[in-house]
Amino acid sequence: MRSLPHTALALARKLKFHQLQVFDRVLETGSLVRAANETGLTQPAVSKIVHELEATFGAPLFLRSNRGMQPTEFGELLGRRVKSLMAELRYLTDEVNAFGSGASGHVIVGTLISASAELLPRTIAQLKARAPGVLVSVREAAMTQLFPALASGDLDIVVGRLPERALPLANAFALTHQVLFRESLCVVGGAKHWVRAPRRVSLARLREGAWILPVPESPSRLAAERLFHEAGLPLPQDVVESLSVLTNIGLMLDSPRVGLMPRAAATRFVDSGLLRVLADTEPGSFGDVGYSLRADKQPSPACERFIACLREVCERASGR
Repeated sequence: MRSLPHTALALARKLKFHQLQVFDRVLETGSLVRAANETGLTQPAVSKIVHELEATFGAPLFLRSNRGMQPTEFGELLGRRVKSLMAELRYLTDEVNAFGSGASGHVIVGTLISASAELLPRTIAQLKARAPGVLVSVREAAMTQLFPALASGDLDIVVGRLPERALPLANAFALTHQVLFRESLCVVGGAKHWVRAPRRVSLARLREGAWILPVPESPSRLAAERLFHEAGLPLPQDVVESLSVLTNIGLMLDSPRVGLMPRAAATRFVDSGLLRVLADTEPGSFGDVGYSLRADKQPSPACERFIACLREVCERASGR
């Protein structure tokens, strides 16, 4: 590292915003080739920009290996700040476009299983019907990945099950959480494997079979464990741990394996004949479903339109 400290004025004169955009793509993709494809540059041009940034800061940003471009400690430090700058650029773009037309922008949504099957698709459909020029990007992941991304500006909003207030994750970042409704869990299985089963099957009987449970680090795993604990039952022995909706449904279609799903997420698959509800749980057993935002940042116009549609979809659903 250089012995003389950098100054904001000196960096402003040396750095080009385009360099930081390219750096962000290399950091995100871990590849010079993929970063070149995303930015419309050649690989040598991307490599040159990385070298220019390393010369400016006097420190290596990446370690080149057969696993791709791995950020150094300084590269990770710079990356956190650059991601915030990229988020601010998106916000500026949205606000300028909204000022001019009121019907464009970009909203990046992080989602969990509790919202991805019905709530989110209906919200996006309504938003696109009203403002087709708004670009919506959806990223599905565990809450432990979504909340840091939201705090850094990589996401504009997270929709899904809200963390319980007692959990460290609920207070680890400067976020606000808005409740939309209380959700319940249900036990589901592939419809063709449970044709002859009674209308409802006891949890004790189901526990003896094959299961899908949320991964241990997921807050929804706590709801699953609480369900068995309150019934006086140990967890099933034959378990697959997964948060992937497609994987879980595929497993249940191919075998008599059962899993826990939020009622709203299960409804569409039950209505289509793919899944069958085998057992219900206490109302509110899954917890609060809602959305999370950065506490220190006003949502962009595109995100505000998305939130308005989200609330309308929930209001219509509650009035059924």
